[in-house]
Amino acid sequence: MRRTLILAAALLAAVAACGAPSSGGGTSALKIMAPAAPGGGWDTTSRTAEQAFKSADPNLKVEVYNVPGAGGTIGLTQLVGEKGNGNLLMTMGLVMVGAIEQNKSQVTLAETTPIAKLTEEYEIVVVPANSPFQTLQDLATAWKTDPAKVAVAGGSAGGTDHILAGLMAKAAGVDPKLVNYIAHSGGGEALNSLLGGKVAIGISGIGEFAEHVKSGKLRALGVSSPDRLESIDAPTLKEGGLDVELANWRGFVAPGGLDDAAKQSLTDLVTKMHDSAAWKDAVAKNGWIDVFQTGQPFADYLNSESARVKGIIAEMGLVS
Repeated sequence: MRRTLILAAALLAAVAACGAPSSGGGTSALKIMAPAAPGGGWDTTSRTAEQAFKSADPNLKVEVYNVPGAGGTIGLTQLVGEKGNGNLLMTMGLVMVGAIEQNKSQVTLAETTPIAKLTEEYEIVVVPANSPFQTLQDLATAWKTDPAKVAVAGGSAGGTDHILAGLMAKAAGVDPKLVNYIAHSGGGEALNSLLGGKVAIGISGIGEFAEHVKSGKLRALGVSSPDRLESIDAPTLKEGGLDVELANWRGFVAPGGLDDAAKQSLTDLVTKMHDSAAWKDAVAKNGWIDVFQTGQPFADYLNSESARVKGIIAEMGLVS
């Protein structure tokens, strides 16, 4: 009997140790869900954060796993089902905000706990080097003449690239619903369509097309930033006559139902990761813009983005 009690006590101690706070004051085991296939933006952000978490706290065990599908809403559904789990983060961003509306998701970001906004990345509008479009006004003229003839390549329907195409069309005086948008699985597939002459315009994150612009395969018509960027020689959309700005942002949310202590623990953990040299180096290397934001300001930002994107995709005819 004594031996049984000793073994039971040892087992309980081991279980308790697994959930004990790390030296950094947070959990000792953290999972990060990337709600997309390996290789995409959310996956890259998740795995970059994984290494930065470990650099910031060597005692922290971090695991990244993928739950792809439906613009991240399959992963969101799983996250919502983990109510009260303070050891789980999900990487998300602007694309998910649109996907929730377009897919008529049964769960929303209101059922999560906002933790932190991490980065932004601006979009770039490109054409093949031999394209007749030399400027954004050339594109605007073609759109006004016959938008169906101007095929636009980008990522998932309702995602950042699609939203930018709609905003640009609206700024050019064209009904966003008339944009001939062809969704692709990623920048590589869109590049093949561009170079193969299947589409006229390509829209993606700057990182996807930057090297091809520098090599001369593609020509940049504009970037969606408020000011010109040092990383690439291209005018802003505003300079080109289209009054549009758009940033593809990414951040972390946790399951709903967290108490204040659990929420603060995760926030502190992410803040420590963000402040690490490993994260700052990765942000610079990837050309991301650091827009770190936590607490109520990030929660308010999520609410405003949800309302804004809902209006845009409704105007584009992506939801009934």
